[in-house]
Amino acid sequence: MIIKKYQAKTENEAMNLARAELGESCVSLNVKTVKQKGIMKLFKAPFVEVTVALEEESETDYDSLIKPIIPISEDRNIFKASGFNAVVDENTQISAPEKEKSIKNEYEASDDEKEDNNEVIKDNPVKEETPAKKSSSKGKKKREITSDSEMDAVYELISQTLIDNEVDEDYVEEIVEEAKGRLKSNTPMDTVLSHIYQRLILRFGEPKTIEPADKNPKVIFFVGTTGVGKTTTIAKIASKLFVAGNKVALFTSDTYRIAAAEQLRSYANIMQVPFRIIYTIDDFEEGLDTFRDYDYILVDTVGHSHKNQELKADMKKFIDFSKEKTETEVYLVLAASTKMKDLIHIADSYKEISDYRLIFTKLDETYSFGTIFNLRIHTDAPLSYVTYGQNVPEDIDVFKPQQIVKKLLGGQ
Repeated sequence: MIIKKYQAKTENEAMNLARAELGESCVSLNVKTVKQKGIMKLFKAPFVEVTVALEEESETDYDSLIKPIIPISEDRNIFKASGFNAVVDENTQISAPEKEKSIKNEYEASDDEKEDNNEVIKDNPVKEETPAKKSSSKGKKKREITSDSEMDAVYELISQTLIDNEVDEDYVEEIVEEAKGRLKSNTPMDTVLSHIYQRLILRFGEPKTIEPADKNPKVIFFVGTTGVGKTTTIAKIASKLFVAGNKVALFTSDTYRIAAAEQLRSYANIMQVPFRIIYTIDDFEEGLDTFRDYDYILVDTVGHSHKNQELKADMKKFIDFSKEKTETEVYLVLAASTKMKDLIHIADSYKEISDYRLIFTKLDETYSFGTIFNLRIHTDAPLSYVTYGQNVPEDIDVFKPQQIVKKLLGGQ
């Protein structure tokens, strides 16, 4: 694994630099805002520093590549809470779950808060550092695990923490067994945690969000069951696109629920963007022609049971027709609070209609986020956005794997 840092004015610019050097498969491990130091801070704006990782086809001496990168408060250490008496590096602690704290606070943290909570990773490339250098860095002491029983206790605690956060046991076993095969028996605990942290982030991958089409308009379908917040999510995304200077139109094919259509019409009126109800393929084709010079057409679809084959067939006709006419994307909207078994059935059902990207809503209504990881692995569909409240357009953000992984490992 290669871990490197890139600095730029914005996160997107930094990621573009990373992809230009490492390729599209690199993923972001950490993002932080860095303030200029000294007198320069009076004249220059802060910049963004992105830490990225790239999985190499062949990895050797893996232990030497891992760096401790999970800073969390010392007084809420999951190892301490479990009775495990080993000493963790003072800069590499991991805290117990704080269920009373909403994930919304993390997605809305100020730049100063983000900087205070960010991981510290030394300059690239990581694999130049040897274990000997690492162990003597700044004279800090790292207590090595001295017995197999202590190592087993570490892995057991990590496994149980992930399972408590509803990560599927099979995935947990796979990740832990991979770590056992990579890491030596006397590996420091913070290195074990860093390894698990990085592997989870790599499994999530980079989020895939809406990008401009090569040829306008890009049509974006939002599909999902009733009650997951599909219409509100569309309004949030439409608002973001509109504020960014894009020409946006809103369509709905949900002719079964008058309230849903009127809700989307209200949002369209507030943003002063066009709104249409499409009953048939002919209506849809006419709409595409009318708004052919627009950047995006966002389509709300009927929310229904994933078992309703007739409505699924109608939806598929619209999506297939759109793909023939213009660039099209499909987003499956799911509630994070839905049971895992139901999520799998829903995801498999909509896979029959089209490939899709994942949007998770209602992160503020759950404390366990393992289902997000499980569905990412089960579907192999990229994650895109998450929502965490009813406020339009504020309560939406691009999916950040770092924040979810910290929660899965018991962090705040």
